[in-house]
Amino acid sequence: MTEKGTIVAERSATDGRTAGVWSRCLLSPAGIVGMTLTLIVSLTALFADRLATRDPFDTYAGPALSPPTWRNLLGTDNLGRDIYTDIVHGARTSMTVVLLVVCLSAAIGIGLGLLAGYRGGLLDDLIMRVGELFQVVPRFFLALLMISYFGPGLDRLILLLGLTSWPFLTRVVRAETLRLKQREFVEASRGVGASTLRIALRHLFPNLLPPVLVVIALFASRVIMIEAGLAFLGLSDPNRISLGYLANNAQPYLATAWWMALFPGIAIVIAVLGLNLLGDALNDSLERRR
Repeated sequence: MTEKGTIVAERSATDGRTAGVWSRCLLSPAGIVGMTLTLIVSLTALFADRLATRDPFDTYAGPALSPPTWRNLLGTDNLGRDIYTDIVHGARTSMTVVLLVVCLSAAIGIGLGLLAGYRGGLLDDLIMRVGELFQVVPRFFLALLMISYFGPGLDRLILLLGLTSWPFLTRVVRAETLRLKQREFVEASRGVGASTLRIALRHLFPNLLPPVLVVIALFASRVIMIEAGLAFLGLSDPNRISLGYLANNAQPYLATAWWMALFPGIAIVIAVLGLNLLGDALNDSLERRR
């Protein structure tokens, strides 16, 4: 077989195994439930303006502390705001934070992991040591420190989490790159003169997707919890409705208005559970492939 034939054959085999990971994941019970819950939350965030046309800060949705009725399906809060509207727009805030943090940390983590694993040597050691430095710093308390100095704001939270959450993903990508770069199709690509960038994008990156998506899914659920935790402590952006903000607002009314805490809590559980189940299903499928 020619070198070009070797590249095509190896890529076809690895693409088939990657497709097998996805099919096994989506056919498993955990994968089905996780994907369904994640799609529900994602579509709710995407179409929030259509699902809840009322302004989330509107204080004239109904009587204050009204229980669930046909007019206000999930009740109202202490200011008369509609809980359903607040949850829908709160889901958009949470998923926006997750999307931007994941994109930023994934771009850094995948890029540095590919670079460290493929180049090796001193550059590899330097990237790993810097990653270890970020890993020993608790992100939640670092966020508390930043907010106490610069004030609350989603932009600051996104930058902080995105710039400090890449080390674990970098380690996963590096380990997979070290394994894949010894494969025949990568050696054949180097033999026919393919550039490092082409090898990384066309041959390595597609085979890195399953383990990368496992890490991203589990990390995304952690981002939701961090954002909700900060908002619960009253450290969120006061100009944005979030699920943690709703839980914080419900604290004084736990005995008199149970719906104020229950429904935002259920929304957080659905979002986190969906991502965790999806990540676990992907991980189980990947382990079975190996």
